[in-house]
Amino acid sequence: MSEQQNNQPSNQPLTRKEMHEYSAERIALITKEFRDGFEFLGDYPKSVTFFGGTRFKEGDFYYEKARSLGAKVWKELGYSVFTGGGPGIMEAANRGVFEAGGQSLGLTIELPTEQAINKYLTKSLDFYYFFSRKVCMTFSAEAFIFFPGGFGTLDEFTEILTLVQTGKIEKLPIILVGAEYWSKLDDFFRKEILSRKLIDEDEMLFYKITDDEDEIIDIIRKAPVRDYIKFDYVPKK
Repeated sequence: MSEQQNNQPSNQPLTRKEMHEYSAERIALITKEFRDGFEFLGDYPKSVTFFGGTRFKEGDFYYEKARSLGAKVWKELGYSVFTGGGPGIMEAANRGVFEAGGQSLGLTIELPTEQAINKYLTKSLDFYYFFSRKVCMTFSAEAFIFFPGGFGTLDEFTEILTLVQTGKIEKLPIILVGAEYWSKLDDFFRKEILSRKLIDEDEMLFYKITDDEDEIIDIIRKAPVRDYIKFDYVPKK
């Protein structure tokens, strides 16, 4: 039975047997997505992941900046570029590295209305679940570059901050491009969150706001290559 069929409204609660069957289907798909995703990532040991809004068009300032930066990441560093494979900033970053002859990669998502996949991908992998896709987008990158965006971009940004804060991933470069956009969020963090001691002062250093492409490339160049295979989890007894 498909996920869509499972979501059809019903006046009757699920039986224990139905709950088991439906959860087994989900677990099987989740397992497949993680297995395929990690195998896919293994082919690209050095990479940078770009995030940003879908509504920017060719010719927009941030579109062209993401396009330029994507090209530089490949030409100057030799790093693959990952995005969500869609339009806007994702398309721009993929286009830049594609036009430079590099590895332009997309981790795409199935949506109720078909997602527009950009045409600048050299290879892609499709996901049904957002959370398994997000894990793969953060799993092995040496740096994360965020351009202005909407709810999805902010969700991804704050989730990565939380993963770093809680030690679930290493302290990696988190670069925010678009000072006039991100400085307002930075002000909110300082005035409303830091001032109430809801975060620590040093946690404000988790990210860097800069529009200087040479500085961005230098930050990434100095970042260590991640040993994403390492797994040191010890179950509590």
